[in-house]
Amino acid sequence: MWNTTLCYIEREGQYLMLHRVKKENDINKDKWIGIGGKFEDKESPEECLVREVKEETGLTLTDYTYRGLVTFVSDRWVTEYMHLFTARTEEDPTVVCDEGDLEWVDKDKVQDLPIWTGDKIFLDLLTQNVPFFSLKLEYVGDTLVRAVLNGKELPTQG
Repeated sequence: MWNTTLCYIEREGQYLMLHRVKKENDINKDKWIGIGGKFEDKESPEECLVREVKEETGLTLTDYTYRGLVTFVSDRWVTEYMHLFTARTEEDPTVVCDEGDLEWVDKDKVQDLPIWTGDKIFLDLLTQNVPFFSLKLEYVGDTLVRAVLNGKELPTQG
């Protein structure tokens, strides 16, 4: 089981996205995702978030909101509990990320990128400013087979 964070950092109608193209054997290979990573021992979600954003972008987060918990279940990977955040900044990244390429993307264009099907669900929830939520996403291979929001089944389109 993994605990991770993921943050969608916003500026002027755009999200800072990470195109995962630099690591071998990457579950997110060639996908576009937000910024985040795995917890270190004794870290809170907020501490992990601030550390991961600093490591991957060079940005120091001071204005962020804890938006939800996403549980990923897969036939190929260990269960992951992802703590989802949004944040704001006026700055550009100051480091080159060793996991992929950082790029500001218009929020309304993010869903057109190669992203996980389940990511589309929680990105919609963020756009709608849904209060803190729990979302469970179940995958077989790369196919989303089940989504449950706050205990209620959602339709899936794989």
